[in-house]
Amino acid sequence: MANALRLFGLRAVVTGAASGIGEAIVRTLIKHGAEVLALDSVNSGIDTHFKGVRGVRGAPIDINAPDVAAQIGKLASSELGVVDIVVCNFSLYADAPVSDGDDEALAKIITRKNDLVEGVCTQLLPLMKSSPAGRLIILGFNRSVFSQNGSDAYAKSEAAIAELTGRLAADTAQFGINANYIQLGAIMTPESRRVFNNDKDLRDYCIKRSAARRLGEPVDIAKVALFLATDDSVFVSGTGIVVDGGIANS
Repeated sequence: MANALRLFGLRAVVTGAASGIGEAIVRTLIKHGAEVLALDSVNSGIDTHFKGVRGVRGAPIDINAPDVAAQIGKLASSELGVVDIVVCNFSLYADAPVSDGDDEALAKIITRKNDLVEGVCTQLLPLMKSSPAGRLIILGFNRSVFSQNGSDAYAKSEAAIAELTGRLAADTAQFGINANYIQLGAIMTPESRRVFNNDKDLRDYCIKRSAARRLGEPVDIAKVALFLATDDSVFVSGTGIVVDGGIANS
């Protein structure tokens, strides 16, 4: 790559960073020169997970605390000062894969994700206003959150993320910040592995519905997040990129 350190000097906050997609994004960002504050739950081992890895500081947060967004804002202020890139990666699962018609379960996880994302962005916006390259990147729901009969619920979850992202993009454009989302297909993370181990029919369904005929890997998402974090995406805002291997026609 001609510009391997194209994030050099930029500071990023990544949540859900101890494993899966979040970890892949952290490692991709630091590979390209960013300094990263990696956050995850108190029992994730995040404080030692990246020990010895240059450019990363790991810190635990209480994801269930009412003031979790304020916690993140305080940590980012003390550890980074200015924030250039924010990756909102909150892996939320219902008690069981959500099916069409499970309106209460769907509303619960959508509301929780929206509250977390909006809270974090509100807390970090003051730290981003002086950034020359402000980027908000929001990750949608993994397809493994939904059952085989949950395609409509999955679509509704994307619509909710799209609406939230559009609103954030409009509110932050005046500060030179863009906001975009990544809509996940079925990505193999520790959480989805647990779901697929319990429901192999859902795993097989997710593989069959993908034109790529495979499950995605965290690095597939990290590569798209890298694009959204760089100046390559400077005129892209309020939109989403679907990363699901394509939808099979048969």
